[in-house]
Amino acid sequence: MNGHPLLEARGVTVRFGGLTAVDGVSAAFAPGELVGIIGPNGAGKTTFFNALSGVTAPSAGELFAGGLRLTGARPHRYARQGIARTFQTPRVFAELPVAANVDFGLQFAGRGRSASWLLKDAASILNLIGLADQAALPAAAITPSQQRLLEIGMALATRPRLLLLDEVAAGLTEGEVEAMAQLIRRLRDELDLTVIWIEHAVTTLLRHVERVLVLHQGRKIADGTPSEVVRNPEVVEAYLGDEVPA
Repeated sequence: MNGHPLLEARGVTVRFGGLTAVDGVSAAFAPGELVGIIGPNGAGKTTFFNALSGVTAPSAGELFAGGLRLTGARPHRYARQGIARTFQTPRVFAELPVAANVDFGLQFAGRGRSASWLLKDAASILNLIGLADQAALPAAAITPSQQRLLEIGMALATRPRLLLLDEVAAGLTEGEVEAMAQLIRRLRDELDLTVIWIEHAVTTLLRHVERVLVLHQGRKIADGTPSEVVRNPEVVEAYLGDEVPA
């Protein structure tokens, strides 16, 4: 990709009135990376994601996708650059069948984009995420963990190059969290995706990602491999030592 990062934030700041939710964060994400973002509650993780996906315009700083400046562009422009995301609360069409939810993603943004044969149609995508047996069920009838998978399927249907995952393991059992993490790795490997994953289940995240960004009070306090980050005194202090495994 002409030497540019797939996505780059340069000094991104997001203010809401007097509150600075994201404070001058810079980060570049290369093709094929699996990156986690962690931080205590209120650290600015979701706000940073909203900036990275065009949902919230930064108050200051710049955003680039593949070298193209996207600062202030609407979310559909980000989607056109191959950026897809999930939300903390799954956004599925409850009354529509599972397959139709995925089909919506294909119609919405995926048509004009070339993609792996694994994303050929709704059936292929449901197969990939393990929901083939639920294809005909209304989305409201599947379990919360399956709804999270479905939302990932809807994001994949836009045939992204980069997938932003916002707390996809929230509310899942330990076994489901582990299965989700393995699926995320597999999607990255098989689809050659870049994945940026925010998660509260810090220990699982650190086991599966290759690089971690740590946000604290809106600032980036660390960016490195999981083993580097857990030894970083500032990170341990930000978490008061209780969430990051020794």
